[in-house]
Amino acid sequence: MDMIQTTALSLVQGLTEFLPISSSAHLILVPWLFGYQLQSLAFDVAVHLGTLAAVMLYFRDELWRITRAFFSRSPSPNPSQDHRQDRRLGWMLVIATLPLVLLGLPLKTLLEWLRSNDQVLMLVIAATTIGFGMLLWLADWRGQRRRDEYQLDWKAALAIGCAQTLAIIPGTSRSGVTMTAGLMLGMTRQASSRFSFLLSIPTILLAGALETRDLLASPAPVDWLTLCSGALISALVAYATIHFFLHLIERISMQPFVLYRLLLGGVILWLAVVGGGI
Repeated sequence: MDMIQTTALSLVQGLTEFLPISSSAHLILVPWLFGYQLQSLAFDVAVHLGTLAAVMLYFRDELWRITRAFFSRSPSPNPSQDHRQDRRLGWMLVIATLPLVLLGLPLKTLLEWLRSNDQVLMLVIAATTIGFGMLLWLADWRGQRRRDEYQLDWKAALAIGCAQTLAIIPGTSRSGVTMTAGLMLGMTRQASSRFSFLLSIPTILLAGALETRDLLASPAPVDWLTLCSGALISALVAYATIHFFLHLIERISMQPFVLYRLLLGGVILWLAVVGGGI
């Protein structure tokens, strides 16, 4: 990978990871569109780790409160409301992560099979981009938007976690499908987005640890400069994306992202069926 390709893919990852439009689909489509060889999963993981650094930095205060409340007891017999809420949110994040822990390896095998068949992969991305885009629109339209992330119960957290496992399929969008589930469960747009972003932390950590293990065990040479450059660029772009998305989402709704998904899915479908592939 040259620096232009590295920069382009890193920008795409940083911009799309936390928007409900599927970063994995874009990381597959960009090389096709510009004639690059499909990058390795190691690079995908590197730029995901960059976005992980961004979300942890952005939510550093919330993470500190949640971690402190989760692993410590209140010093008083009547803990404060904030302490109880932070502790509860920590448990909801743990519960929402469980489905991925149980299904991660089988789903990773599915992803590797999809990446080995270009035509099938394009059709899958087109279908998931359109289909889950319509689900996002329905959830945004019909959702009651009455509760925040601190009001989730274990059933709702588990439902969001189960929805997240679908994101292993390119085009689904991890942030998109978890936001969709949150909206369907009555969360506000900002609350569903914040919970989705916080949930990305253990998710990306697990995926990154799994792929790093395989990377270190592989005899193939590793271009650490490319991986580190990609991680840094994606981190900077992702931080800015999170900031602006959370400040704008209640005003602009999910409709712009739904329209983008429908347009993108239509173009991919046309290229796959009529255009004979990219």
